[in-house]
Amino acid sequence: MAKLGTLFLVPNTLGDDARTEQLPWVLPNQTIIQAAKLKHWIVEDAKTARAFLKAIDTVAPLVCTIQEMQMGEWRGLARNAKYGDSVKPADLLQPLIAGSDMGLMSEAGVPGVADPGAELVLAAHKLGAKVKPLIGPSSILLGLMASGLNGQRFAFQGYLPHDTHERSTKLKQLELESRKLQQTQIWIETPYRNTAMLMACMNSLTPQTMLCLGVDLSLPTEMVVTTSITEWRKRYPNEAACASLQNRPTVFLLLA
Repeated sequence: MAKLGTLFLVPNTLGDDARTEQLPWVLPNQTIIQAAKLKHWIVEDAKTARAFLKAIDTVAPLVCTIQEMQMGEWRGLARNAKYGDSVKPADLLQPLIAGSDMGLMSEAGVPGVADPGAELVLAAHKLGAKVKPLIGPSSILLGLMASGLNGQRFAFQGYLPHDTHERSTKLKQLELESRKLQQTQIWIETPYRNTAMLMACMNSLTPQTMLCLGVDLSLPTEMVVTTSITEWRKRYPNEAACASLQNRPTVFLLLA
């Protein structure tokens, strides 16, 4: 049996703006060097991936094979192939099976954490291939590091419900769990719902609960604020006051 290639899990920057300028701050030089060598990629978004490859000066930006994956399903996107043809995770790993190294890249941050990729990594393990995670930015860990909240005991909750009532119920549940376990609760939100989420936190959580917002982490516009719900209510008394937070990638953390 031919030797299998290695699946490299390649972190991306956390924002598109000034990507080239960000790289020295968020990716070790060896991560960039290794990523630049790869000619076969599976990515969340081909456009974002090409911008990243251009920024790291990949050795073969115009001839590398790029395949896209979608949340909850996998879609092959080879050159001149029809977008939308469903494929299984293992089908995307054919270069790996043939002995070539491959890269897996999310649209932002690290693959497989709050992003697609876990199915593909598991498929690589089932094949017996080596999986190599490379070092790079994770908004979840950066937010936790900068929050001042409990970093010894924490839980990531992904996305909370969009329905107003269900979201409020979930927030109260997380607050109860946090108080009982002294556990930091972490979640993310689609950026255009930031205002709705912050308003829900201020309306649903008790005044003493500590809430942290990590906004635009690792970017020049980065903002990290940790304070009580009481202080958040003073800072953002209504939806209009939250306008500056809209459409900016944000990590939410609470500790009751």
